[in-house]
Amino acid sequence: MLNASHEGAAPPRSAARTAIPPLVVAAVVWLALMLAIALLADVLAPYDYAALDLHHRLSPPAGLGGTVLHPLGTDELGRDVLSRLIASIRMSLLIAFEATCLGAVLGIALGLLAAHFRRWAEQIVLAFVDFQASMPFLILALAVLAFFGNSLALFIALLGLHGWERYARITRVLAISAGAQGYAIAARQLGAEPWRLYIRHVLPNIASSLIVTLTLAFPEVILLECGLSFLGLGVQPPQTSLGNMVGYGRDYLTRAPWILIAPSLVIALSTMSVCLIGDCLRDRMDKALQ
Repeated sequence: MLNASHEGAAPPRSAARTAIPPLVVAAVVWLALMLAIALLADVLAPYDYAALDLHHRLSPPAGLGGTVLHPLGTDELGRDVLSRLIASIRMSLLIAFEATCLGAVLGIALGLLAAHFRRWAEQIVLAFVDFQASMPFLILALAVLAFFGNSLALFIALLGLHGWERYARITRVLAISAGAQGYAIAARQLGAEPWRLYIRHVLPNIASSLIVTLTLAFPEVILLECGLSFLGLGVQPPQTSLGNMVGYGRDYLTRAPWILIAPSLVIALSTMSVCLIGDCLRDRMDKALQ
């Protein structure tokens, strides 16, 4: 009787948690596609993204009255929308990746410093964290870009300052907690240098929470880049990005909506995909949810 009751029982909870939701699988496939497009942009683009074709200005996509030479149509200067979309995906992903990594490295480094030195160093780091959290970042970005110009390096560095305080807070709390664990105490008593203790022992044990934070912050950086480029303070011509395409396409929304529909869809699907993957990682790595 006992065996029969077990045969009809539901699968164990741990087995149910190992199944990957279909939406997450679709998100992974989409991001892999975007990464492949970014890496192979020069090969996949049918034309130079800045090439002009004034004879085919505002040509609609193929199947809607346009020609197969421009599958997604052309913009107000006759530039191929598909080629510009491919180049924009590469630019936006590159900016978002570099800015996210820059913010993560800065925040993690300051968080470890605060956890190790405590006292005055911790107070200084927390003061900067509070200042960053209280400052409207969009207003600060608009002021800096308007005053210093729109160089790509400055733009990436400015985006990298967005969200570093969350890494600093999380790293500080987790590093203090990890430093009180037995493995950290043993490594310290064996004479391990502070950098070795944090890099080789503490950081790998808190990496899961930091990875989840990074995946959740990545779409915010993408949207911020698109928003600033939409306002004309981000990527400047002749370079192009997803926000840049949407910004230029808004003036032709009624006459040529295909100019901004494609980049808008890419922005929405990419940010949603990263959020889905981040939520899945959080559910699987956060011990409090298990």
